[in-house]
Amino acid sequence: MSEMIKIKSSRWKTIIPVGLVLFFILFGVYTLRSVGDNEGYSPTQPIPFSHKLHAGDLKIDCQYCHSAVSKSRIATVPSMNVCMNCHSVVKADSPHIQKMKDLIAKGDSFEWVRVHDMPDFVFFNHKRHIAKGVTCETCHGEVRTMEKIRQEKKFNMGFCVNCHRTNKDKAPITCNTCHN
Repeated sequence: MSEMIKIKSSRWKTIIPVGLVLFFILFGVYTLRSVGDNEGYSPTQPIPFSHKLHAGDLKIDCQYCHSAVSKSRIATVPSMNVCMNCHSVVKADSPHIQKMKDLIAKGDSFEWVRVHDMPDFVFFNHKRHIAKGVTCETCHGEVRTMEKIRQEKKFNMGFCVNCHRTNKDKAPITCNTCHN
């Protein structure tokens, strides 16, 4: 009887560590596969902002608010001062605009919640893509129709690689293009 218990316990000494190793490997693979997979992410912002109104109806170019997109690696989220370029006159009595004015007067600000985000290990350069004629909609979807901004596409490796393969005459497909 005690010999049978020893056999069973020695099996468990093998099964448990192997099971744990497999669990962590599968968990790691699942985690890496879901990096950049924020498709549908649409957080609440500090004040409501309609891209449909601004970019769609009023036809304000993306680069008016996201002014660094053609000059730098990142697109940047606009500061409240950019908003106030128009809203010091347009809808100046809106409670949301008043909130911005009060914050600016105090030397304070709020932060927009980033919607489109890449993992830290990925080097993405907006400037290069803009220079090559890639439109904002290619990656960000039809922002001009969005009342509340949301991530339309999965920003994962497959999304980027497929686009580069489709445009291989313009887009390099070597690993160090994106991973430094």
